[in-house]
Amino acid sequence: MNLPNKLTVFRVILIVPFVLFMLGGHAQWGWFKAVFGGILEYTDYIALGVFIIASLTDLFDGKIARKYNLVTNFGKFMDPLADKLLVCAALICLIELNRIPAWVVIVIISRDFIISGFRLIAADNRVVIAAGYWGKFKTTFQMVMVCLMIANIEALDLFTQIIMWVALILTIVSLVDYLVKNKGVLLDGKI
Repeated sequence: MNLPNKLTVFRVILIVPFVLFMLGGHAQWGWFKAVFGGILEYTDYIALGVFIIASLTDLFDGKIARKYNLVTNFGKFMDPLADKLLVCAALICLIELNRIPAWVVIVIISRDFIISGFRLIAADNRVVIAAGYWGKFKTTFQMVMVCLMIANIEALDLFTQIIMWVALILTIVSLVDYLVKNKGVLLDGKI
């Protein structure tokens, strides 16, 4: 297994401590309090640190894979899956903590399911669809939004809400852009 793939697997593994610290500090889990009782007031920041590290592995695994020609089928499959697992886990935790409306998460996750379905159809027709700029902007704003919501800093509430709306708009715009540019995949299996 090459380095980019190890980083991808590491990102998936990091989801477990992320969720534990994100929810454990707020839940009434007796075992969590017994183990981490001295740091309960810092669990959001620990979760934020884990999320940032996991997000950075996404940045580095792709750059390393392309730079050193280490792109593999495993990486093509697991990298986007790891991203979706990390972001979905974070968004679901944020719903549990009443930091994001469920409908916003439904829109974000629905977009990802639609794009994943589109990519499956394209792959079945031996068509590779590259990520577009709108999708990259969307991902950046979603990551910033998640970080701000995890940090939960009251002085940044308005800024966090603005970033959430921008991320939501970019989610929809990137979906529409993706569908328009690749409508041939559905119509005749071509781009």
